[in-house]
Amino acid sequence: MNQSDLKPKLGRDGKPMIGTNGRVMHQLLDPPRLAGKISVWRFVILRRISQIGILLLFYGTAHWGWSLAGEPLLSGNLSGSEFAGLIPMADPFATLQILLTRAMPETEVLIGAGLILALYALIAGRVFCAWVCPVNLVTDLAGWLRRRLNTKDLLHLPRTTRYLVLLAALLLSAITAVAAFEWISPIGMLHRELIYGIGLGWIAVLGIFILDLFVIRHGWCGHLCPLGAFYALLGRRSARLVVTFDTASCTHCGECATVCPEPQVLNLKKLEQAELVSPGECSACGRCVGSCPEGSLEFHWSLSRRDGKEPMLSQFSPEITSQRRSS
Repeated sequence: MNQSDLKPKLGRDGKPMIGTNGRVMHQLLDPPRLAGKISVWRFVILRRISQIGILLLFYGTAHWGWSLAGEPLLSGNLSGSEFAGLIPMADPFATLQILLTRAMPETEVLIGAGLILALYALIAGRVFCAWVCPVNLVTDLAGWLRRRLNTKDLLHLPRTTRYLVLLAALLLSAITAVAAFEWISPIGMLHRELIYGIGLGWIAVLGIFILDLFVIRHGWCGHLCPLGAFYALLGRRSARLVVTFDTASCTHCGECATVCPEPQVLNLKKLEQAELVSPGECSACGRCVGSCPEGSLEFHWSLSRRDGKEPMLSQFSPEITSQRRSS
């Protein structure tokens, strides 16, 4: 990150603010050069490539007959799909609801759910939310507009509400013998309608957009979505893709919390103790990494744990360290 892309953060007295480490706090400017813009927005760009690319694979298979070795390339939907007629994939949360209805899914569905469960458990539970889920495109747009319109919250909900919704979905599935969330899931609605045609599901998606834009910041993904809650619980102790934190270079400027869809995970006291962002509710979106003026936050692959606790990372790779500003 170039010095020209930074400006001092000024206090009420008009003087540069000093961080807890004695360094001047900075704000990240919109870089004038294309290379600088790509560096700041690199993870957003990669996420859009991933989300749109996955949708394109489904669409191309359904409408253009894309295939591999004579088999449909990617058939089905986000609840249950198959790659090249060989690799089954299934939503583990949907599969759990089906099991609670006392129905037994086909063997391929159970295998597919196990594969996806293992994949997200090993990478980062909520990586689905930021890198795969199509609703994230809608909520990110609402968040972008909120910042420009300076919209204030009309409602306060604790972020633990999503875990209550998760529990309710599982209980209702067991009581009614119907996979409760799958019947009303805006994620499934949006995906099916993008791939197979427009229907009434857009009303639910519009509702999420209005909720996030005018009622409460990150209302759906950060407060209500039971699938996000499921993956948060999954990745809390198993995730290997984590965001590491360098205490020495951090000035506590708060730029990361401004853009983070889950700002509660950026508790500075906990960050200094663990040297990383708690991976449970973190969606690994990379917004904090790209927005940090000091380069104090970076993605890191963790291959080990200590005594069942969060991995303690006291050293960073030379590539990461070299990106941090020296002052």
